[in-house]
Amino acid sequence: MVKWNVRLKRDNARFRSKRTQLRRMMRANEAQMLHWRGFAPSGKNGVPMRMRVETEVALSLRQSEIVEIARREGRVEVEDLARRFEVTLQTIRRDLTELSGAGQLQRVHGGAVPTTGVANLGYEQRRRMNEAAKAAIARACAAAIPDNSSLILNLGTTTEAVAEALLNHHNLTVVTNNMNVANILLGNPSCEIVVTGGALRRSDGGLVGDLTTGIIEQFKVDYAVIGCSALDLDGDILDYDLAEVRVSRAILGRARRRFLVADRSKLERTAPVRLGSLGEIDALFTDLPLPESLMTRCTEWGTKVNVDGYFAG
Repeated sequence: MVKWNVRLKRDNARFRSKRTQLRRMMRANEAQMLHWRGFAPSGKNGVPMRMRVETEVALSLRQSEIVEIARREGRVEVEDLARRFEVTLQTIRRDLTELSGAGQLQRVHGGAVPTTGVANLGYEQRRRMNEAAKAAIARACAAAIPDNSSLILNLGTTTEAVAEALLNHHNLTVVTNNMNVANILLGNPSCEIVVTGGALRRSDGGLVGDLTTGIIEQFKVDYAVIGCSALDLDGDILDYDLAEVRVSRAILGRARRRFLVADRSKLERTAPVRLGSLGEIDALFTDLPLPESLMTRCTEWGTKVNVDGYFAG
């Protein structure tokens, strides 16, 4: 019994020692974090330290939500964010500047867009961006495709929206390298679906590679409907993945008419691989008017532009 009490006292002493060390470490870490954030360890300029910590946390939460909105909707506007968060325009501009400096967003006129570069955004993130605009674009594109047609749909969340818009069409033959498109079109009993072979890209259900290209080259269809990751102001169609671009080029070469579906955010992004030019496209379906210089080029090329369901010009 005596030995047990001695052991218990010894264990309690060790526990108190460990607890004291942990508390010291936590205080040291807290002081270091305050130093990194530019805070003094006590009140400064009449502002209590706790109030400044809470202000910093609130700012971080707002900025995180701004990034999430930008990724979900494809773009954020200064005035809209000021109304949402009930803060001044200057506060939102400062938030966007800080987020841009941190590499979270890219500043554009009047707001910001998700940062892009040599890698595309994640599939789920892209699927949620501009959903309403993609649905409207898809309806306009589907309206230009008659029943009893053959077509190829490539990879992309906008082409998947086109597949949704084709569910009530009759007697279609659809060739696709997009597993998501194939699954969507299973809901149309009068649609024959041909899925190309190739290497499955698990991130988005895409099929790419030489086998994919070889199978596509066996067809000659009425329509090709492709998406893209970015549109340059000179009319170049851009993407991130060279293997995907090779497949898309093959698709354009095997169709009598070529449609591009792209929402407004594609003009605010960039990507490193050139797929082709709007001059090679018969019609562009989008949701907002093009910049005047690009619209002039499309007119010269004979590329029709459908904005929000109506052909311009």
